[in-house]
Amino acid sequence: MTIKANEVEVSICSALDNLDLIQILTDSLTEFMSFDEDSAHWIGMSVRESVTNAIQHGNKLDVNKKVDIRYQVHPDRISIYVTDQGNGFRVEEIPSPLDSENLLKPSGRGIFYIRTFMDEAEFRSLSQGGTEVYMMKKISN
Repeated sequence: MTIKANEVEVSICSALDNLDLIQILTDSLTEFMSFDEDSAHWIGMSVRESVTNAIQHGNKLDVNKKVDIRYQVHPDRISIYVTDQGNGFRVEEIPSPLDSENLLKPSGRGIFYIRTFMDEAEFRSLSQGGTEVYMMKKISN
């Protein structure tokens, strides 16, 4: 883990056991930044979803591949980057969980949640391979 003045970076192997560590780190940062309880919950859920996707879908549970999580702390917002070492994907090809054939499926809602609960969300395929998810949430006054 690397800590700079306004940045925290952590790199984990692609094991779902690491999700609790990331949840604790996210919760600690949102509490430190004084996010309200609801916002902190949605930030935590969004980070957990993106890290789960990176581990399962990006890195295919390969413990030799890393997931990097970078938090940037600003006075009015938090920015979070989650990067995997997978083959990437095209976000526009992900089926909508709101389509009638997907409403009762127990999975496939992570990207929808991230877009819904964060103020900004972007999904980028990286030139060197992998995917980066960028999320940002402002502190409400």
